[in-house]
Amino acid sequence: MNQPIQLGDEFLKESISAFESMKKLADGTMSQLEDAHFYETIDPESNSLELLIKHMHGNMISRWTDFLTTDGEKPDRNRDGEFEVSRLPRVELLRLWEEGWERVFQALRSLTPEDVLRTVYIRGEAHTVLKAIQRQVSHYGYHVGQIVFLGKHLKSDHWQTLSIPRKR
Repeated sequence: MNQPIQLGDEFLKESISAFESMKKLADGTMSQLEDAHFYETIDPESNSLELLIKHMHGNMISRWTDFLTTDGEKPDRNRDGEFEVSRLPRVELLRLWEEGWERVFQALRSLTPEDVLRTVYIRGEAHTVLKAIQRQVSHYGYHVGQIVFLGKHLKSDHWQTLSIPRKR
């Protein structure tokens, strides 16, 4: 196996691992929360878990559907609607969450090391597959951080840490 192929294979494996880690953190947060927590915000300008889930779902479906062959910003996406409060039931929010992640992982697992330097488009802008994946790692990491922060805030002293507890 030549060096670029090995690097492409390693990049894809590490990307999948990064996304799996993010999902695990958010799942661990949501599992600790009551249904009502999904609609709470810390201030009027902040997003609730409902809005974060709807936004990530919309982004995931748009970006990862036909990833190599169509623009990552699909014409039927209603990004503004992702930030409208609709009070979807928890079960529906979790269904959207799982559906979005399934689309991410299906797309990533279908890629080959040779695909990593191919060109894809997001909002008409050319990206290498590598750059497009890194863009989503950053984007989802940002929102998963928000989810964990909000969950930790809402649970307060009842929060069960998702990493190494302090002083251990």
